[in-house]
Amino acid sequence: MQALSRFVPLVATDKAPDPVGLRRYLIKALRPDAKLDEELEAWMDKWCLRLGDLNRRALAGAERDLGVGVGGQALGAGTASKYRTVAHSCVRRAVDLELLESDPWPPPVRGASNRKVRKTKKGVDVKLLPDPVTMARAIAAMETHQPASRTYQLMTSVLYYGGLRPSEVVMLRKKALTLPKEGWGSIAVTEADISFDESGEPKTGPRVVPIPPVLVAVLTVWLDAHDFEEEDLLFRTRNGRMPTASNWGRSWHRALKAIGEEPLRLYDCRHAAATTWLGAGVPLGEAARRLGHSVEVLVSTYVGALTGDEVASNTMIDRVLGDGS
Repeated sequence: MQALSRFVPLVATDKAPDPVGLRRYLIKALRPDAKLDEELEAWMDKWCLRLGDLNRRALAGAERDLGVGVGGQALGAGTASKYRTVAHSCVRRAVDLELLESDPWPPPVRGASNRKVRKTKKGVDVKLLPDPVTMARAIAAMETHQPASRTYQLMTSVLYYGGLRPSEVVMLRKKALTLPKEGWGSIAVTEADISFDESGEPKTGPRVVPIPPVLVAVLTVWLDAHDFEEEDLLFRTRNGRMPTASNWGRSWHRALKAIGEEPLRLYDCRHAAATTWLGAGVPLGEAARRLGHSVEVLVSTYVGALTGDEVASNTMIDRVLGDGS
């Protein structure tokens, strides 16, 4: 349903007006017992291409945009591939039903499958990521006279100190937090924004993430300043809406500029969390679990943060083996 809800708006004509709420509606409307929205159904009837009218040009644009998230960010390779596979299956079904004479879906790059073995996953350039001191300075610089700046500051704190994805941060509720008076706390990551403030399961499933005292403290202050119920979302605008990625990003970029640092994406705060943990010596399996990754993905993504491990590993092995005599 998620894949189709993304695919349908992408095969609308270029002159189509913005279909407010269409993706959210499609996720529900694709269920057998769903109630139809006459206005949105009329929009699709007027602006979307029929299966029989799909062509290579329209599908090339749809295939490209299926790899882009609702906030304009590039989706993970696995997620994008899943969306494209489902969309292509619909097109192939149209061919089976003879609604299309042939499959107009853009072919894969010639020879890509043969080169797959030689491909390597592009890792994060850890040299560009802020160290813990710089991250703390940048987060502190986010607070301004604007009331919303405190919200963005705390959201960024959760990104870095908790290592959460932005889509998980915006769906945090009070009930997800365990905040002791002293020591480490935790966040139960069970929800993520999957489409226009639509709650769903996190990309790699639920997990519980330990959070350090510095984050426990700021979250405690935040809860004390607001009258949240257990089910309430922690980060919303004065109108009760989800903070936009663009406003959040601008707040972050202003803070980096204020302390003389180069621009970085918000997602780089999560990358910085990963490299901080790895640099501190957190075992690969535990770091991967906290991030919601496999160890394989962790190593391939943050390989640059693992340099120098050989000497440390040799020292630990020497302690177990003794002096060899």
